[in-house]
Amino acid sequence: MGRREDAERQLLGAAVRQARTSRGLSIRALAAAVEVSAATICAVEQGRTRVDADRLHALAKALEVRTQDLLAGPSPERGEAGHAIPVPVRAGARWRRFAPLGMDPALSGALTAFVAYGYHGAGIRVIAQHAGLSVTGVYHHYPSKEMLLVRLLDVTMSDLVWRLDAAAREAREKQLDPVRRFALLVEAIALFHACRRDLAFIGASEMRSLPPTERIRIARIRVDVQRRLEAEITTCVNRGLAPAQDVAAAARAISTMCTSICQWFRPTGPLSPEAVALDYARYGVRLIGARTD
Repeated sequence: MGRREDAERQLLGAAVRQARTSRGLSIRALAAAVEVSAATICAVEQGRTRVDADRLHALAKALEVRTQDLLAGPSPERGEAGHAIPVPVRAGARWRRFAPLGMDPALSGALTAFVAYGYHGAGIRVIAQHAGLSVTGVYHHYPSKEMLLVRLLDVTMSDLVWRLDAAAREAREKQLDPVRRFALLVEAIALFHACRRDLAFIGASEMRSLPPTERIRIARIRVDVQRRLEAEITTCVNRGLAPAQDVAAAARAISTMCTSICQWFRPTGPLSPEAVALDYARYGVRLIGARTD
């Protein structure tokens, strides 16, 4: 019975984390909504504590999901049209593999149109043409062009975050030293921007077009990615593996370096996405002056 309860707690914790990150909520924000400590939310997400019925309902309400969805464990995220958009979160996820996201036609058409014409230059008729739908068909799935952009940014950040989580899990399982752990994080960020070029491009260029509340929410997720870099650099400095430095500035430089990949990388070029990601991981290590011996 103990093993079964442990498994159920793990599933619930993974579902809570998936729902929280997909909505751009920090651990503190969710804790405040449920009226518990941040440490309690961490314990829930890690499957280390029992969740009673009252707390389960409070979590479901704060995350805007059904209680049975949380109890069922993490699942593929759903698009507006009900089509599955895979966002793997289970252990063993292959974060280096980039399968098609399975976006519905309206969302896929919006992505193509936004990349080609920019958010403001792509009207609903243009999006409909790229989607192979009528204008009415687009509006059937999404109430506005604005919501198409919000959904694209959600897909972008969800896909990036689970890959960073999986890379961090790989580092722990392999017991990598701090420098190699940092390099793996940079590799994951760079690889995403090479393999998801269109989504990354929209994420970099159209944040300003989001409505204020959504822009703040997505920005918080981006800041979390920045904080991950800062944390790894800080560990390298504290362990004497890198010199004292302006950690925030170094993290910004590396983040900017990686996010720019989507602007120049082409699959038909001489370098593969994997080669670019490994190169950028090495650049990151050199930038912070870390010792690799």
